[in-house]
This record gives sequence, C-alpha cells and structure tokens, in this order.
Amino acid sequence: MDAGEIAGLIAASAFLVLVLVLAIPIFKLGRTVDAATRAINDLNERTGPLLTNVNETVEGVNTALGQVQVSLDGVNVQLAKVDTMTSHAQNVTASVANLATVVSAAAANPLIKVASFGYGLRKAASARRHAEEERDVRATLKQRRKAARAAR
Repeated sequence: MDAGEIAGLIAASAFLVLVLVLAIPIFKLGRTVDAATRAINDLNERTGPLLTNVNETVEGVNTALGQVQVSLDGVNVQLAKVDTMTSHAQNVTASVANLATVVSAAAANPLIKVASFGYGLRKAASARRHAEEERDVRATLKQRRKAARAAR
C-alpha cells in the first residue's frame, strides 16, 4: 500500500464516521416528523366532528337569535305603549298639580281673611271683657275711697 491508498482509506473512514454522526440526528428527526404526522392526522380526525357540532350549535344559536329578535320586537312594542302611558300619566300629574295650585290660591285668600276676621273678633271681645273688668275694678276702688273719706 502506498501513501495515496492510505490517505484514501483515512478519508473514507473519516467520511464514514461523519455519515454515522449525522445519521443519528437524521434518524431522530425522522421519528419526530413521524410523531408530528400522527398528531396532525389525529387532530384532523377529531376536528371534523367538532366542526360539525360547531356548525349545528351556530345554526341553533342563529335560530334562537331569530326568536329573541321576534321577542325583542314584541318588547319594543310594549315599551312604546308603556312610554305612551307614562307620558299621559305625566300630563295628568302636571294638570292635577296646576289644579291644586289654583284651588289652594283661590281657597287660601278667603280662608286667610276669615281666619284674620275671627282672630280680630276674639281680640276685640277679649279687650272688651278686660275693659269691663277694669271699669268694675275702678268703680269699686272709687267707692272704697269715697267710703273711706266719708268715714273720716
């Protein structure tokens, strides 16, 4: 064997070692790709029924939303009626308040006058009674003085 053949043998051995070293990660990568492929296939098998169920659910929700929309339309009609009734009640309340103001203004003036007249009448009667009592007391005192002068 000459030097060229030995160099070729060393180069072939080095290439073989390189191939073996690179084969191990490639082999592991192949297993990883196989596992990923199985996971994707499994996911595809499970996704089909799920999508079918989702479609059925969405259709059910759309049907329910249609019914809710019809119910909401009915509620809106009822709310419009309630709004009308509330407006009428507010008008009636305002009218009653105005009427109460007018009645109280009309009734308050004569009532105040009658109350004032009654107070004045009581005051005058009381003053007259007191005046009569004072006259009686003065007359009595005057008679006592006269009697006391006459007795001296």
